[in-house]
This record gives sequence, C-alpha cells and structure tokens, in this order.
Amino acid sequence: MSFALGLAFAAAQFAQGAGFADLDAIDRQVEAFTGSPIGAPGGALMPVDRRLRLRVCGARLAVSWNGLRRDSLQVACPEAGGWRIFVQLANASLGTAAAPLPPAVSRGDAVTIAVQGEGFSVSQPGEALEQGAVGAWIRVRPVSSVAAGPKGDTLRAQIQRPGLVVIPLQ
Repeated sequence: MSFALGLAFAAAQFAQGAGFADLDAIDRQVEAFTGSPIGAPGGALMPVDRRLRLRVCGARLAVSWNGLRRDSLQVACPEAGGWRIFVQLANASLGTAAAPLPPAVSRGDAVTIAVQGEGFSVSQPGEALEQGAVGAWIRVRPVSSVAAGPKGDTLRAQIQRPGLVVIPLQ
C-alpha cells in the first residue's frame, strides 16, 4: 500500500471513528446516481465540501434531484434527526455550472418566509441575507430575529419567486 493511500485510509478511519460521515462515500453515491464523475458534464461540479462534519448515518443515504432544472441533487440521511446537503451539478453541455440566472432576491430584501408541508403552509416576514435567483438556496432571517441583532436565528430557504422563499418540510 502506498504511503498516500495509507494516509487517506487512516484519515477516513479517523473521521468515522470521530462519528463523522465518509464524504468520499457521499461523492461515490452522487457519481452512481448521476452516472458521471466529479467535474464531468452531468456529474457533481466539485467534491462535497471537506469541511463538513456530518453525523454518521445508519441508513442508506437518499439521493434525489433538487429543483425543476435538475441542476443539483439533495443527499439526505433519512434517519430521525438526520441531515441533508445539496450538490451542484456540472452543466451537461458545458461541463461547468449552469449559466447564472438574474437575482430574484437581493441581500437586505424583505421576503416572505413560507414553511410548507403536505397540506399546509405557514409564513412570516423576513430578510434575505444573501442574493439569489429563483431556485437558489439562500440564508434568511425572520423579522423577529432582526431585533435580536446580527446573530439572530438564520434559516436556509429556497427562492420560489421574487419576495418569496420556501422551507419545504418532507
């Protein structure tokens, strides 16, 4: 076994021993789902961020398309209290990220934050902390948290249209 391979194996064992998910395994599952390697058209644009410290998932990961344009995937641990991440895909025709759409929401914009589940929707006013196009996921803060200062509660929500961001419950 080469030194580099041994070092990589030891790092993976350490990460799993520390209770963190194997990010290389997530990359492999994304590749299996898309049928394309990282950086290739149709595959992940880049590997999963190595700074992530995801809890080990005892169940098989759920990989599914995210968004109407199928330009990203959602990878989720389906266990109770599990996690989910989003993986940007390379554009099938160019091998790069899809051409950016014009922003539908800008940083500082007043938005409606809607939490939607099967058969219900609850909303409240909020503020966009990032800009993004329709379909993008951005950080937002409920208006009630604005008074709490810059460290108030922040949420991740998907832009549905200008002025409306949605947090889907599945």
